[in-house]
Amino acid sequence: MNDDTSVKKGVFAATVRASRRIADCFYRVRLEFLGAGAEAIGKCAPGQFVELDLSGAAVPAAKYIPEDLADKAQRNILLRRPFSFADVTAEGGTTFGEILYCVVGPGSLRMTTLSAGDVVSVIGPLGRGFWMPQGKRTALLAAGGMGAGPLLHLAKVLTEDYSDVKIIAFAGAKTAKELPYERKLDEISRQLGFSLAEFAAHGIESQVATDDGSAGYHGLVTDCLVEWLKQEDVRRDETIIYGCGPEAMLARLAEIGAEHRIDCQVSMERLMACGIGVCMSCAVECRTERPGVTVYKLCCKDGPVFEGKEVVFAL
Repeated sequence: MNDDTSVKKGVFAATVRASRRIADCFYRVRLEFLGAGAEAIGKCAPGQFVELDLSGAAVPAAKYIPEDLADKAQRNILLRRPFSFADVTAEGGTTFGEILYCVVGPGSLRMTTLSAGDVVSVIGPLGRGFWMPQGKRTALLAAGGMGAGPLLHLAKVLTEDYSDVKIIAFAGAKTAKELPYERKLDEISRQLGFSLAEFAAHGIESQVATDDGSAGYHGLVTDCLVEWLKQEDVRRDETIIYGCGPEAMLARLAEIGAEHRIDCQVSMERLMACGIGVCMSCAVECRTERPGVTVYKLCCKDGPVFEGKEVVFAL
């Protein structure tokens, strides 16, 4: 796993193999790719993304439309929607990509009507994903809310390709109901530090934090990570933080990285209308080596993953 973005992208037809609701507004959809699509998506790095054409997806029946989306539900879907994968599995000449998403607008609302056998047009893989610098022995994965998706993919790749790296996952949300995970473990497993089955499946310890204290650590997931750093004896130069979630959380992760002299990578979110750097709608302000001088990079091409220390966060 590195920051190579030379994997050939393309426009591919993906067949929906499964779509399920896992909690409240959270869903997972499993896409099947064949041929050139299987080869390209099979090489998708954690944190890279694809653009889905949802213009042909149906609008749910009125009783299934959340009240706050009632007015938006009937809008035409003109632009593709970007999503990272929560899991990518290659089996022979077939690749399966699984997307974890939350219903937040008319595009994701239409995704809930996808069912087995439906075909979706996909562009990808796009952008730059997470990478592993040399010499790292500990990886700290910090997911805020829907930032869980690409970090679940990262967890799988790290355990497969970097067996000598210790991995700890930190999962945060406002409340327990807003944790976008499908399965919970029993009390014995939680006592061992394996709070979330999705990470435990890869042998990864996990800690949960909720703002209201309804599950796990009472407070922000970034504070939970800081408490862990205080208690654990890890070499800072051999540690890396990976983050995905709200921008305020990512900004705090970058601060933690700077304070503790730990490398930090963050997955940024912007409106990415085209996904290929044409529309210029996804600018991220970044620092340069010259003090006080910044430049604008494109989230869809230069990111969405950036080094935390280079981003000027829009807070």
